[in-house]
Amino acid sequence: MSMWHSELAALSQRSTLAPLCPMGLTLGVVVSQICSLRSLLGGVEYWHLGLAFYGVLVGLFYAPFKWYPESPKWLYIVKGRKEEARQQLMKLRGYAMDSPALQEELDDMESEATSKAAASGFLDVIRDPSLRLPLIIVCAFLGGQQLSGINAIFYYSVSIFRKAGLTPQASEWANLGAGSLNLATSMVGPILLERVNRRPLMLFSTLLCTVCLFLFAMLLYFIESVSWFAVGCIGCIFLYIFFFQFGLGPMPFFIGAELFEQAPRPAAMALGSVVYWSCNFIIGMAFPTLQNAWGALVFLPFSITCLFLYVLTKYYMPETRGKNPSDVAPLVANGFRSRVREIAHLANQS
Repeated sequence: MSMWHSELAALSQRSTLAPLCPMGLTLGVVVSQICSLRSLLGGVEYWHLGLAFYGVLVGLFYAPFKWYPESPKWLYIVKGRKEEARQQLMKLRGYAMDSPALQEELDDMESEATSKAAASGFLDVIRDPSLRLPLIIVCAFLGGQQLSGINAIFYYSVSIFRKAGLTPQASEWANLGAGSLNLATSMVGPILLERVNRRPLMLFSTLLCTVCLFLFAMLLYFIESVSWFAVGCIGCIFLYIFFFQFGLGPMPFFIGAELFEQAPRPAAMALGSVVYWSCNFIIGMAFPTLQNAWGALVFLPFSITCLFLYVLTKYYMPETRGKNPSDVAPLVANGFRSRVREIAHLANQS
């Protein structure tokens, strides 16, 4: 969905539209948290109705599917249906037939379509050395987002809040409060991403998430030692969720659309999606076992994951805001020999 948003949007609109997909996910989390309250559908008698409500939402949002526009880039570059691509651009942007802006976008698509043949299949993308670093970034960001602890906190937040000293009812409301904070912060995403570069946002988010998770693990481990450590644990969770939505929350979903050109993009983002859901499954299945074995220290690997993403961003992620993927691709074509940090530093000085 983020790839589709990025391909529909004009370059000037991309930063505003790209975070809408993860914002929808956070809204879904809040809706599920409301439905799961014991006073609503979270009790023993009605949980199955809460689960079935999801199907109603899916049907509601996919009912107008046939009226959704097709990606002009996909039509032009992949399918060669140039006139249909022109019509879609005119419909999406409000261009006149003789608009110079329309011709400029079509010229950009033609340039990408007539450039040297690019890898497009799964194996082609994996084997292409020039695509290796952006593929690692996409998979690391998507998998790392899951391994950063966000879903462990939301899957098991009620039990985590109870361990931090809250009553069962208070834990449910604290869980809803965490989800509401997550949604409220995600609404700031389109504003931030339109005005601030990707690299500083991701560096800021991953570094502070690292600190919050480390402090949370330590406070939870020594929670019996000091009375206010329970309040400190809750504060760390809320701060982690707040900083998460500055970069680590929205950016992994659309960074692939900004790193890859049209031909390899679907395969690369599909591979990233496989990593994303695999890590999601691992967290959902393994977290309770690891929590029983390691106790509060189970959150330290999450902190290390955030630190790893900080290092990866600092040294290897190029700046993509306001740039076409065709301009970004050469910056990472040399793999781990790419001098991304130096280029970003020079760009900041200019």
